[in-house]
Amino acid sequence: MATRCSATDIGDLPDAILSYIFTLVTDTRARNALSLVCRKYLALERATRVDLTLRGKVCDLHRIPTGFRRVERLDLSLLSPWGHDLASSVSDPFLLAGLLGAAFPSVVSLTVYARSPATLHVLLPQWPRLRRVKLVRWHQRPQQSLGADFVTLFEHCRSLSELDLSSFYYYTEDLPPALQGYPSIASSLTRLDLLTTSFTEGFKTEEIRVIAAACGNLRELLVACTFDPRYFGFVGDQALLDIAANCPKLTLLHLVDTSSLSNPRGDPEDDDGLASEEAGITRAALVEVFSKLCLLEELVLDVCRNVRESWLALEALSSKCKNLRVLKLGQFHQVVMAIESQLDGLALCEGLTSLSIKNVVDLTDMGLIEIARGCSKLRKFEIQGCKHVTWQGMRLLASLLRRTLLDVRISCCKNLDAVASLRAMEPIRDRIQRLHIDCVWDGLEEHKRREEACHGFNLNEVAEPSVQDTGQNKRCKYTLDSQYSNALSNGNGFLCNSWERLQYLSLWIGVGDLLTPLPMAGLEDCPNLEEIRIKVEGDCKGKPKPAVPAFGLSMLSRYPALSKMQLDCGDAIGFALTAPSGQMDLSLWERFFLNGIGNLYLNELDYWPPQDRDVNHRSLSLPAAGLLAQCLTLRKLFIHGTAHEHFMNFLLKISNLRDVQLREDYYPAPENDMSTEMRVDSCSRFEDALNRRYILD
Repeated sequence: MATRCSATDIGDLPDAILSYIFTLVTDTRARNALSLVCRKYLALERATRVDLTLRGKVCDLHRIPTGFRRVERLDLSLLSPWGHDLASSVSDPFLLAGLLGAAFPSVVSLTVYARSPATLHVLLPQWPRLRRVKLVRWHQRPQQSLGADFVTLFEHCRSLSELDLSSFYYYTEDLPPALQGYPSIASSLTRLDLLTTSFTEGFKTEEIRVIAAACGNLRELLVACTFDPRYFGFVGDQALLDIAANCPKLTLLHLVDTSSLSNPRGDPEDDDGLASEEAGITRAALVEVFSKLCLLEELVLDVCRNVRESWLALEALSSKCKNLRVLKLGQFHQVVMAIESQLDGLALCEGLTSLSIKNVVDLTDMGLIEIARGCSKLRKFEIQGCKHVTWQGMRLLASLLRRTLLDVRISCCKNLDAVASLRAMEPIRDRIQRLHIDCVWDGLEEHKRREEACHGFNLNEVAEPSVQDTGQNKRCKYTLDSQYSNALSNGNGFLCNSWERLQYLSLWIGVGDLLTPLPMAGLEDCPNLEEIRIKVEGDCKGKPKPAVPAFGLSMLSRYPALSKMQLDCGDAIGFALTAPSGQMDLSLWERFFLNGIGNLYLNELDYWPPQDRDVNHRSLSLPAAGLLAQCLTLRKLFIHGTAHEHFMNFLLKISNLRDVQLREDYYPAPENDMSTEMRVDSCSRFEDALNRRYILD
């Protein structure tokens, strides 16, 4: 007798298996799509979601979702009106807090914009089991008693183990007394992030000593410091030794000078690549610190001051910290010696998977070769401000690391313009997934004339620099295996012209330069490029009017998969309202930057308008609003600045746009917006108009 098999689908799987499958889906839109399949999927998706970010007007209490009972990580920092105190945005803040607590009873990780301690006083009692808190504040610190924010936090969060203050403006003297006043909480902290970008002066030696002594069980510590010896209390040997003595369990340590945070592209002050001051960090102290912190897995030391003869300390790092995987060094010199074929210094850190080298004045191509030979597991490599490195050295490093290298960042290197950087990446064109380069077009004309640029080159010639190149008395010579020579081709003797796996591209470009030469420089074929970040930097004042009307965004339409863009013009500085005769104001510059964006099929856009720092003004102009409205495929738009209400209404023409937000996430955020700028009532009217529209999906 014949039998008939009934059709089955994934929905017939047991709920336990389906729930496990749902937990593996991390993309928010994919999870939202899953929840629309049927009621069963809706219930399972809500029951398995543990991470949620709320957006929308804080006064719309009836719209707070109540079906996500399992959410553990809750982000309330993006509620509108953005940047305003939750405690003062509604008539009954305790009712709001109660509804949030009832809707999300399982929260153990909270992110919130805390403009004043009142917000924390209202919200924190709803979740007594909070283990992780991230505070956000770009407005100026209110006039209050020392450490009031942290006293309120520690009073209500007795189970706190992680504290993130990287986006929270406060005074450095606020934190140490609060930690001393709550020793049980301080000793239970395992992660402390103090890389606050709005600091003008970072933590001093005495403050770091108090923090390290109070938080003896820290596993991750990130601190914005002052390494400049010209400042009283600068960070030197003693601070490093205090950290090592009091926090022996550290697996992650970031110590970064505040000047590096405020100006990440800042070159050394002298033309030879050396800073004007020596760092107060000795080789002996570094060796002792590395000996005590033997559990380190990630280390960042970006001191912005000269640390000389560091190769011996790095050898101690390689021998003492066997688990080290991520390393970033800023202003360290002589990281490798590159004498003959012997590995030394940084090259002995063979377990590294991520390495960043910044402003190493004496690093040459031979040093890169030694690093590539020793650190053969590198998946990410970043080089910045190394003036003696050439494209030949970078190309050889890429070929030596062809099997592992997926993420490369090249910036501020004198001999590595856009053409040279892309030429250096030819050995891994078919493998690299993330790339950053500087859009400096100096070598473009020469690139046009070099027909042999698409072919390989003699590795042995590159591997035999002269005495002058290495600074050594002996001629260095490496014999490379044939596998590295073969790595330069795709098997038939020709280099791959397509960036097949490139998903993320980051670009830096100076004000007044054009983006249009990018394909000609070597990025003509990127079939899977999904996301691009463009940072425009420079002083617009005094710049001549560009000879062409557009910056070149329309050129990006050649990348078919491009759907996300971050266009950061926040460091393009000019005249906000009026400009002297013959010069362009910021509205005309915005027209230049955004012209052509309507030709792109973007789903998400983050846009930082240019600014006038003299009046702390960063606002969307009329031309910018009109050009953004031409990007008809947008679903999500974040504008990092202010805007006039009637300018924002242009965006209602984008039929599928459903998530728009204004953020003043720069310090200091305007305390009181101008009467013609976006205010609370204006923002509410725009959001109501946005939500009234019918969206097809």
